[in-house]
Amino acid sequence: MTKGLWELVLQGVWITVQLLVLSALLAGAVSFVVGIARTHRLWIVRFLAGFYTEVFRGTSALVMIFWVFFVLPPAFGWQLVPLWAGTLALGLTYGAYGAEIVRGALTAVEPAQREGGIALSFTPWQRMRLILLPQAVPEMIPPFSNLLVELLKGTALVSVMGMGDLAFSGNLVRLALQESAHIYTYILLIYFVIAFALTRLMRGLEKRLKRGVGKAPGGAAARPARPVGTSVGGGAA
Repeated sequence: MTKGLWELVLQGVWITVQLLVLSALLAGAVSFVVGIARTHRLWIVRFLAGFYTEVFRGTSALVMIFWVFFVLPPAFGWQLVPLWAGTLALGLTYGAYGAEIVRGALTAVEPAQREGGIALSFTPWQRMRLILLPQAVPEMIPPFSNLLVELLKGTALVSVMGMGDLAFSGNLVRLALQESAHIYTYILLIYFVIAFALTRLMRGLEKRLKRGVGKAPGGAAARPARPVGTSVGGGAA
């Protein structure tokens, strides 16, 4: 490929990374707000959060992008640029999946932990912030890592809006060179490199968070070290 075509591909990589970061931030915020709301004591809050989750999990991300970009703006008399339309559609869609991850991790915390917070007269927000989330967040990292990779692959859908992401740029290069095998092999490798970097980053974050709550990365509780000079049976060596 010529220098100009490589610059086109790199520009597509940059747009894909921007879209990934922005939609991941939105999806993360939605995941925690809706996921926590699904464990709320008021049934109306749980119902609204569940309704949102079912609607966005049950609709196609591609159709949602079309709806946000082509249907929603004319109804309100304004227009979204492709980057923000893609961010909104992908963030809301994948945020619904993330909300189930948050809800599942919160409900997996031992009931005794909640009861301990009640016994200490903690408010619901204090129990959530000081007891439940510190234990639940490390368990969310592996499924969130998978969801982040799925979101990366989902960014290719914005090419239907004419947005110059990696998939769109790769198609332009293919048309210019009339070659499919080499171009799409390069595109696949670029997606793989980005996904691999994301998984390693999330793995490091998981280890860091689990060390903070005294757990090994595999999920088992970390065993406290024995004092030097103490035998297994408890007596001095």
